[in-house]
Amino acid sequence: MEEMSPDNIHGLILAVSSSIFIGSSFIIKKKGLKKAGVSGPRAGEGGYGYLCEPWWWAGMITMIVGEIANFAAYAFAPAILVTPLGALSIIFSSVLAHFILQEKLHMFGILGCVLCVVGSTTIVLHAPHEQDIESVKQVWYLATEPGFLAYSAVVIVVVLALIFYYEPRYGKTHMIVYVGICSLMGSLTVMSVKAVAIAIKLTFSGMNQFKYFHAWIFIIVVTICCLLQINYLNKALDNFNTAVISPVYYVMFTTFTILASMIMFKDWASQSGLQIATELCGFVTILSGTFLLHKTKDMGNSASIRGATSQSPRETPVFINSGSTRSSNSNL
Repeated sequence: MEEMSPDNIHGLILAVSSSIFIGSSFIIKKKGLKKAGVSGPRAGEGGYGYLCEPWWWAGMITMIVGEIANFAAYAFAPAILVTPLGALSIIFSSVLAHFILQEKLHMFGILGCVLCVVGSTTIVLHAPHEQDIESVKQVWYLATEPGFLAYSAVVIVVVLALIFYYEPRYGKTHMIVYVGICSLMGSLTVMSVKAVAIAIKLTFSGMNQFKYFHAWIFIIVVTICCLLQINYLNKALDNFNTAVISPVYYVMFTTFTILASMIMFKDWASQSGLQIATELCGFVTILSGTFLLHKTKDMGNSASIRGATSQSPRETPVFINSGSTRSSNSNL
Protein backbone atom coordinates (compact mmCIF):
# COMPACT_ATOMS: atom_id res chain seq x y z
CA MET A 1 0.00 0.00 0.00
CA GLU A 2 1.39 3.36 -1.06
CA GLU A 3 1.52 6.34 1.27
CA MET A 4 -1.30 8.83 0.65
CA SER A 5 -0.24 11.97 -1.16
CA PRO A 6 -0.84 15.40 0.47
CA ASP A 7 -3.45 16.23 -2.19
CA ASN A 8 -5.33 13.00 -1.48
CA ILE A 9 -5.29 13.81 2.24
CA HIS A 10 -6.68 17.29 1.55
CA GLY A 11 -9.35 15.80 -0.70
CA LEU A 12 -10.19 13.18 1.92
CA ILE A 13 -10.61 15.79 4.66
CA LEU A 14 -12.82 17.94 2.42
CA ALA A 15 -14.92 14.95 1.29
CA VAL A 16 -15.51 13.71 4.84
CA SER A 17 -16.27 17.27 6.01
CA SER A 18 -18.74 17.57 3.14
CA SER A 19 -20.51 14.36 4.22
CA ILE A 20 -20.73 15.59 7.82
CA PHE A 21 -22.23 18.93 6.78
CA ILE A 22 -24.63 17.48 4.21
CA GLY A 23 -25.73 14.62 6.48
CA SER A 24 -26.31 17.06 9.33
CA SER A 25 -28.20 19.49 7.09
CA PHE A 26 -30.98 16.97 6.45
CA ILE A 27 -31.62 16.64 10.18
CA ILE A 28 -31.44 20.37 10.87
CA LYS A 29 -33.81 21.16 8.00
CA LYS A 30 -36.22 18.43 9.08
CA LYS A 31 -36.23 19.83 12.61
CA GLY A 32 -37.11 23.23 11.11
CA LEU A 33 -39.86 21.70 8.98
CA LYS A 34 -41.36 19.99 12.02
CA LYS A 35 -41.37 23.20 14.03
CA ALA A 36 -42.94 25.11 11.14
CA GLY A 37 -45.59 22.40 10.71
CA VAL A 38 -46.77 22.87 14.29
CA SER A 39 -47.88 26.46 13.71
CA GLY A 40 -49.09 26.21 10.10
CA PRO A 41 -49.50 24.05 6.98
CA ARG A 42 -46.73 21.53 6.44
CA ALA A 43 -44.40 21.82 3.45
CA GLY A 44 -45.92 18.66 1.99
CA GLU A 45 -49.32 20.37 2.06
CA GLY A 46 -48.09 23.44 0.20
CA GLY A 47 -47.08 25.49 3.24
CA TYR A 48 -44.08 27.83 3.24
CA GLY A 49 -43.89 28.62 6.93
CA TYR A 50 -40.49 26.93 7.09
CA LEU A 51 -39.02 29.97 5.31
CA CYS A 52 -39.48 31.89 8.56
CA GLU A 53 -37.95 29.12 10.65
CA PRO A 54 -34.27 29.71 11.69
CA TRP A 55 -33.63 25.96 11.95
CA TRP A 56 -34.50 25.45 8.28
CA TRP A 57 -32.17 28.24 7.18
CA ALA A 58 -29.43 26.83 9.40
CA GLY A 59 -29.87 23.53 7.58
CA MET A 60 -29.69 25.24 4.18
CA ILE A 61 -26.48 27.05 5.13
CA THR A 62 -25.01 23.78 6.42
CA MET A 63 -25.86 22.04 3.14
CA ILE A 64 -24.29 24.86 1.09
CA VAL A 65 -21.09 24.62 3.14
CA GLY A 66 -21.07 20.85 2.55
CA GLU A 67 -21.52 21.24 -1.21
CA ILE A 68 -18.69 23.78 -1.34
CA ALA A 69 -16.41 21.36 0.53
CA ASN A 70 -17.40 18.57 -1.88
CA PHE A 71 -16.68 20.85 -4.85
CA ALA A 72 -13.25 21.70 -3.43
CA ALA A 73 -12.44 18.03 -2.78
CA TYR A 74 -12.47 17.31 -6.52
CA ALA A 75 -9.67 19.85 -6.99
CA PHE A 76 -7.34 17.73 -4.85
CA ALA A 77 -8.34 14.07 -5.09
CA PRO A 78 -9.52 11.70 -7.85
CA ALA A 79 -13.24 11.06 -8.27
CA ILE A 80 -12.77 7.41 -7.26
CA LEU A 81 -11.83 8.67 -3.78
CA VAL A 82 -14.29 11.57 -3.41
CA THR A 83 -17.51 10.23 -4.94
CA PRO A 84 -17.95 6.98 -2.94
CA LEU A 85 -17.39 8.90 0.31
CA GLY A 86 -20.75 10.56 -0.31
CA ALA A 87 -22.24 7.47 1.37
CA LEU A 88 -20.89 8.77 4.69
CA SER A 89 -23.54 11.52 4.65
CA ILE A 90 -26.16 8.76 4.92
CA ILE A 91 -24.44 7.49 8.06
CA PHE A 92 -24.30 10.90 9.72
CA SER A 93 -27.92 11.67 8.93
CA SER A 94 -29.07 8.25 10.17
CA VAL A 95 -27.13 8.51 13.44
CA LEU A 96 -28.25 12.08 14.10
CA ALA A 97 -31.87 11.15 13.27
CA HIS A 98 -31.61 8.36 15.84
CA PHE A 99 -30.55 10.72 18.65
CA ILE A 100 -32.18 14.02 17.67
CA LEU A 101 -35.39 13.07 15.85
CA GLN A 102 -35.95 9.78 17.73
CA GLU A 103 -36.07 7.90 14.42
CA LYS A 104 -34.76 4.60 15.74
CA LEU A 105 -31.90 2.95 13.89
CA HIS A 106 -32.46 -0.79 13.46
CA MET A 107 -29.69 -3.31 14.10
CA PHE A 108 -29.41 -3.94 10.35
CA GLY A 109 -29.15 -0.19 9.84
CA ILE A 110 -26.17 -0.16 12.20
CA LEU A 111 -24.65 -3.01 10.18
CA GLY A 112 -25.20 -0.93 7.03
CA CYS A 113 -23.33 1.99 8.62
CA VAL A 114 -20.44 -0.30 9.54
CA LEU A 115 -20.26 -1.66 5.98
CA CYS A 116 -20.15 1.90 4.59
CA VAL A 117 -17.30 2.80 6.95
CA VAL A 118 -15.34 -0.37 6.10
CA GLY A 119 -15.81 0.15 2.37
CA SER A 120 -14.87 3.83 2.57
CA THR A 121 -11.74 3.01 4.57
CA THR A 122 -10.72 0.38 2.01
CA ILE A 123 -11.05 2.86 -0.86
CA VAL A 124 -9.22 5.62 1.04
CA LEU A 125 -6.26 3.37 1.83
CA HIS A 126 -5.88 2.21 -1.78
CA ALA A 127 -6.98 5.29 -3.77
CA PRO A 128 -4.74 6.31 -6.69
CA HIS A 129 -2.74 9.52 -6.55
CA GLU A 130 -4.11 12.59 -8.27
CA GLN A 131 -2.40 13.65 -11.48
CA ASP A 132 -0.21 16.76 -11.44
CA ILE A 133 -2.23 19.20 -13.54
CA GLU A 134 -0.73 22.60 -14.26
CA SER A 135 -3.38 24.12 -16.54
CA VAL A 136 -7.04 23.78 -17.40
CA LYS A 137 -5.85 23.22 -20.97
CA GLN A 138 -4.37 19.94 -19.75
CA VAL A 139 -7.80 18.89 -18.49
CA TRP A 140 -9.27 19.93 -21.83
CA TYR A 141 -6.74 17.69 -23.58
CA LEU A 142 -7.83 14.75 -21.40
CA ALA A 143 -11.50 15.51 -22.10
CA THR A 144 -10.95 15.58 -25.87
CA GLU A 145 -9.06 12.32 -26.13
CA PRO A 146 -10.85 9.65 -28.25
CA GLY A 147 -11.73 7.46 -25.26
CA PHE A 148 -13.60 10.12 -23.31
CA LEU A 149 -15.15 11.62 -26.44
CA ALA A 150 -16.57 8.18 -27.23
CA TYR A 151 -17.89 7.83 -23.67
CA SER A 152 -19.47 11.31 -23.82
CA ALA A 153 -21.07 10.55 -27.19
CA VAL A 154 -22.59 7.30 -25.87
CA VAL A 155 -23.90 9.10 -22.77
CA ILE A 156 -25.49 11.88 -24.83
CA VAL A 157 -27.12 9.44 -27.27
CA VAL A 158 -28.51 7.28 -24.44
CA VAL A 159 -29.77 10.32 -22.51
CA LEU A 160 -31.50 11.75 -25.60
CA ALA A 161 -33.13 8.36 -26.23
CA LEU A 162 -34.31 8.23 -22.60
CA ILE A 163 -35.66 11.80 -22.72
CA PHE A 164 -37.44 11.76 -26.08
CA TYR A 165 -38.50 8.12 -26.45
CA TYR A 166 -38.57 6.27 -23.13
CA GLU A 167 -39.53 9.08 -20.73
CA PRO A 168 -42.91 9.91 -22.37
CA ARG A 169 -43.82 6.21 -22.54
CA TYR A 170 -42.28 4.67 -19.43
CA GLY A 171 -41.08 7.53 -17.21
CA LYS A 172 -43.97 7.37 -14.74
CA THR A 173 -43.87 3.60 -14.42
CA HIS A 174 -40.17 2.74 -14.65
CA MET A 175 -37.88 4.52 -12.21
CA ILE A 176 -34.77 3.51 -14.15
CA VAL A 177 -35.62 6.06 -16.87
CA TYR A 178 -35.35 9.12 -14.61
CA VAL A 179 -32.51 7.74 -12.52
CA GLY A 180 -30.61 6.73 -15.66
CA ILE A 181 -30.81 10.27 -17.05
CA CYS A 182 -29.60 11.78 -13.76
CA SER A 183 -26.79 9.27 -13.30
CA LEU A 184 -25.41 9.48 -16.82
CA MET A 185 -25.49 13.29 -16.86
CA GLY A 186 -24.08 13.25 -13.33
CA SER A 187 -20.91 11.53 -14.51
CA LEU A 188 -20.30 14.34 -17.01
CA THR A 189 -21.17 16.90 -14.32
CA VAL A 190 -18.51 15.57 -11.96
CA MET A 191 -15.83 15.56 -14.66
CA SER A 192 -16.66 19.19 -15.51
CA VAL A 193 -16.89 20.16 -11.84
CA LYS A 194 -13.44 18.68 -11.32
CA ALA A 195 -12.11 20.75 -14.23
CA VAL A 196 -13.64 23.96 -12.84
CA ALA A 197 -12.38 23.18 -9.33
CA ILE A 198 -8.85 22.65 -10.68
CA ALA A 199 -9.11 25.95 -12.59
CA ILE A 200 -10.13 27.79 -9.41
CA LYS A 201 -7.37 26.10 -7.42
CA LEU A 202 -4.71 27.10 -9.97
CA THR A 203 -6.12 30.62 -10.22
CA PHE A 204 -5.83 31.11 -6.46
CA SER A 205 -2.23 29.90 -6.67
CA GLY A 206 -1.44 32.77 -9.05
CA MET A 207 -2.06 31.18 -12.46
CA ASN A 208 -5.29 32.65 -13.88
CA GLN A 209 -7.11 29.88 -15.75
CA PHE A 210 -10.24 31.83 -16.66
CA LYS A 211 -8.41 33.64 -19.42
CA TYR A 212 -8.73 30.38 -21.37
CA PHE A 213 -12.03 29.58 -23.09
CA HIS A 214 -11.71 25.95 -21.95
CA ALA A 215 -12.63 26.87 -18.35
CA TRP A 216 -15.82 28.63 -19.49
CA ILE A 217 -16.87 25.67 -21.61
CA PHE A 218 -16.57 23.43 -18.54
CA ILE A 219 -18.71 25.93 -16.57
CA ILE A 220 -21.39 25.85 -19.29
CA VAL A 221 -21.38 22.03 -19.26
CA VAL A 222 -21.75 22.00 -15.46
CA THR A 223 -24.72 24.38 -15.66
CA ILE A 224 -26.55 22.42 -18.37
CA CYS A 225 -25.95 19.04 -16.73
CA CYS A 226 -27.01 20.28 -13.28
CA LEU A 227 -30.27 21.73 -14.63
CA LEU A 228 -31.09 18.43 -16.36
CA GLN A 229 -30.27 16.45 -13.22
CA ILE A 230 -32.43 18.65 -10.99
CA ASN A 231 -35.35 18.47 -13.41
CA TYR A 232 -35.41 14.70 -13.79
CA LEU A 233 -34.51 13.96 -10.17
CA ASN A 234 -37.54 16.02 -9.12
CA LYS A 235 -39.68 13.97 -11.51
CA ALA A 236 -38.29 10.76 -10.03
CA LEU A 237 -39.01 11.91 -6.47
CA ASP A 238 -42.53 12.95 -7.46
CA ASN A 239 -43.39 9.55 -8.92
CA PHE A 240 -41.46 7.03 -6.84
CA ASN A 241 -40.60 6.15 -3.28
CA THR A 242 -37.64 8.18 -2.01
CA ALA A 243 -36.36 5.21 0.01
CA VAL A 244 -35.90 3.29 -3.24
CA ILE A 245 -34.63 6.15 -5.40
CA SER A 246 -31.81 7.16 -3.04
CA PRO A 247 -29.78 3.92 -3.03
CA VAL A 248 -30.39 3.14 -6.71
CA TYR A 249 -29.40 6.66 -7.73
CA TYR A 250 -26.31 6.53 -5.51
CA VAL A 251 -25.22 3.21 -7.05
CA MET A 252 -25.73 4.27 -10.66
CA PHE A 253 -24.33 7.78 -10.21
CA THR A 254 -21.20 6.55 -8.41
CA THR A 255 -20.62 3.73 -10.91
CA PHE A 256 -20.84 5.99 -13.97
CA THR A 257 -18.73 8.67 -12.29
CA ILE A 258 -15.94 6.23 -11.47
CA LEU A 259 -16.12 4.85 -15.04
CA ALA A 260 -15.92 8.36 -16.52
CA SER A 261 -13.01 9.28 -14.24
CA MET A 262 -11.18 6.07 -15.15
CA ILE A 263 -11.54 6.88 -18.85
CA MET A 264 -10.75 10.60 -18.67
CA PHE A 265 -8.13 10.85 -15.92
CA LYS A 266 -6.89 7.25 -16.19
CA ASP A 267 -6.98 6.94 -12.39
CA TRP A 268 -6.03 3.25 -12.41
CA ALA A 269 -3.20 3.45 -14.96
CA SER A 270 -0.52 3.49 -12.28
CA GLN A 271 -2.10 0.85 -10.04
CA SER A 272 -1.67 -2.89 -9.83
CA GLY A 273 -4.47 -5.38 -10.38
CA LEU A 274 -4.55 -6.10 -6.63
CA GLN A 275 -5.07 -2.42 -5.76
CA ILE A 276 -7.85 -2.07 -8.33
CA ALA A 277 -9.56 -5.24 -7.08
CA THR A 278 -9.32 -3.98 -3.48
CA GLU A 279 -10.92 -0.66 -4.43
CA LEU A 280 -13.72 -2.47 -6.25
CA CYS A 281 -14.34 -4.62 -3.18
CA GLY A 282 -14.51 -1.47 -1.06
CA PHE A 283 -16.99 0.06 -3.49
CA VAL A 284 -19.20 -3.05 -3.45
CA THR A 285 -19.06 -3.01 0.37
CA ILE A 286 -20.28 0.60 0.40
CA LEU A 287 -23.10 -0.28 -2.01
CA SER A 288 -24.17 -3.18 0.21
CA GLY A 289 -24.18 -0.95 3.29
CA THR A 290 -26.14 1.77 1.49
CA PHE A 291 -28.85 -0.63 0.32
CA LEU A 292 -29.08 -2.25 3.75
CA LEU A 293 -29.33 1.12 5.49
CA HIS A 294 -32.10 2.39 3.22
CA LYS A 295 -33.97 -0.91 3.19
CA THR A 296 -34.16 -1.07 7.00
CA LYS A 297 -34.36 2.63 7.87
CA ASP A 298 -38.00 2.35 9.04
CA MET A 299 -37.63 -0.97 10.85
CA GLY A 300 -36.63 0.65 14.12
CA ASN A 301 -40.20 1.70 14.87
CA SER A 302 -42.49 -1.12 15.86
CA ALA A 303 -45.40 0.64 14.20
CA SER A 304 -43.56 0.64 10.90
CA ILE A 305 -42.86 -3.06 11.31
CA ARG A 306 -46.55 -3.80 11.93
CA GLY A 307 -47.49 -1.75 8.90
CA ALA A 308 -44.94 -3.50 6.77
CA THR A 309 -46.15 -6.99 7.71
CA SER A 310 -49.53 -6.25 6.16
CA GLN A 311 -47.90 -5.81 2.75
CA SER A 312 -46.14 -8.27 0.54
CA PRO A 313 -42.46 -7.60 -0.15
CA ARG A 314 -43.36 -7.60 -3.83
CA GLU A 315 -45.23 -4.32 -3.35
CA THR A 316 -41.98 -2.40 -2.82
CA PRO A 317 -41.28 -0.60 -6.10
CA VAL A 318 -37.79 -0.97 -7.47
CA PHE A 319 -38.01 -0.23 -11.17
CA ILE A 320 -41.77 -0.18 -11.68
CA ASN A 321 -44.20 2.27 -10.11
CA SER A 322 -47.39 1.21 -8.40
CA GLY A 323 -50.46 2.86 -7.00
CA SER A 324 -49.13 2.53 -3.46
CA THR A 325 -46.02 4.42 -4.48
CA ARG A 326 -47.89 7.50 -5.59
CA SER A 327 -49.98 7.55 -2.43
CA SER A 328 -46.87 7.32 -0.29
CA ASN A 329 -45.24 10.17 -2.21
CA SER A 330 -48.18 12.44 -1.45
CA ASN A 331 -47.11 12.34 2.19
CA LEU A 332 -43.55 13.45 1.47
